[in-house]
Amino acid sequence: MSSKKVLITRLIPGIAKTMLTNAGLEVMEWQGDGPMTQQELITQTKQVNALLSLGADKLDKYFFSQCAHLDIIGQFAVGYDNIDIEAASLAGIPVSNTPDVLSEATADVAFGLMMAVSRKMFYNHKTIIRGEWKQFEPLKNLGFQLSGKTLGIFGMGRIGMVMAKRCKGAFDMNIIYHNRTRNREAEMRYGATYVSFEELIRESDVLSVHSVLSEETRGLFNREVFNQMKPSSIFINTSRGGVHNEADLIEALTKGSIWGAGLDVTNPEPMKPNNPLLEMPNVAVLPHIGSATVEARNGMARLAANNIISFYRDGSVPNCINPKVLKTPG
Repeated sequence: MSSKKVLITRLIPGIAKTMLTNAGLEVMEWQGDGPMTQQELITQTKQVNALLSLGADKLDKYFFSQCAHLDIIGQFAVGYDNIDIEAASLAGIPVSNTPDVLSEATADVAFGLMMAVSRKMFYNHKTIIRGEWKQFEPLKNLGFQLSGKTLGIFGMGRIGMVMAKRCKGAFDMNIIYHNRTRNREAEMRYGATYVSFEELIRESDVLSVHSVLSEETRGLFNREVFNQMKPSSIFINTSRGGVHNEADLIEALTKGSIWGAGLDVTNPEPMKPNNPLLEMPNVAVLPHIGSATVEARNGMARLAANNIISFYRDGSVPNCINPKVLKTPG
């Protein structure tokens, strides 16, 4: 393993470098402020055998045409919509990710956004800063209680399961969900009910998105969908900004097609500071901090490093996205 080099494309928790170095791998770290341009990334990647990448890295067909020599890619994330998996597979390069370790942290953010929107917390905080809090006003800035409401989950995977657990335990919410396949565990544990997508958007008081970004989900939550939701409903997205159409979301909130929105992801990212969503009283926006806990980020670093180390040790990749390409390393 001593002859193998790994490029880490951004500064991440040091446990990853320590693990890779202890396994006999030579590690290079990008020290720049922000992600590399694609050409910089290609230039750096040509010097190494493996890549530990982040979601901002554009690994498309062109990248793989220039870097088909790579042995493996370890993605420092659960999502991998920045990677052309088909192109990676054609080049024979296994791609791995870091599932599970950020489920609790991301579900916490979704839960927090739901609470913040339902009580207009971000907006009311700003009224203090602006000097507008003068007296008790019984009819001003009213939100609504979450107890007994219906939570709709789009994408009942690991994060969706934790969100369901939080909402069932804290507010005894009725859980409905739509997924590519039935999740019997969610049905058994939390009394979740599988429904069609049409039922999900019609019946949810809070609709929380926990899906991957794919051709099927890109822009799925648009004007047509928002118009079918309850005027009293909240839309929460902690998955990927590309799942919703932001112009349509702004229109839906302005017209009252839905009541509120909580976003940890935006479309595009980063969001511009003059975006009208930031001034709406019933909206809460965060700068993509779903996995931003010490525990989650350290866990992601360990998994990303271990995927690479395992590949070089015995040809296995514990969290491989395209396992058909796995082969014993040379």
